[in-house]
Amino acid sequence: MSSPYAYEYKVVSFRESLIGDALDSDKLEKVLNKHAEDGWGLKAITSADVKGRIGPGAVEGLLLTFERPRQ
Repeated sequence: MSSPYAYEYKVVSFRESLIGDALDSDKLEKVLNKHAEDGWGLKAITSADVKGRIGPGAVEGLLLTFERPRQ
């Protein structure tokens, strides 16, 4: 039996390219709105080193934690 207070969580990494320091707020807004359409609410944003697609190094990025009632 599922509890009405149970939540599920989703963590999404958001990183920018290696060129430039500016965070693209439009891109971030699109990611947030995309998840909101699926019923996810933003719980937290954490700055972190996010592994890149190529090579062993990491780049500075954000971890977005979303929450929604368990379905």
